[in-house]
Amino acid sequence: MSLPLRITFEESDYTFSVLTKSINKQTSLIRIKLNDQEYDLAVNSRGEWDAADTTVQDHPGLLRAIARNVALRYRL
Repeated sequence: MSLPLRITFEESDYTFSVLTKSINKQTSLIRIKLNDQEYDLAVNSRGEWDAADTTVQDHPGLLRAIARNVALRYRL
């Protein structure tokens, strides 16, 4: 498990961890841990990173922001 990463979303701070071990340009699925729950981030048909299989209670906007953050960090 990686060190905790931080993101500010809608004036609130969140901490998450990237659970996927090796991430490179061919990676199409990344698993993260946020608030003691695990989520999958995947590339959609337009090439954008987004949360897979989420509900309204999972805060899809926050997960989308985390997905963009991870994609920028790892240069995907």
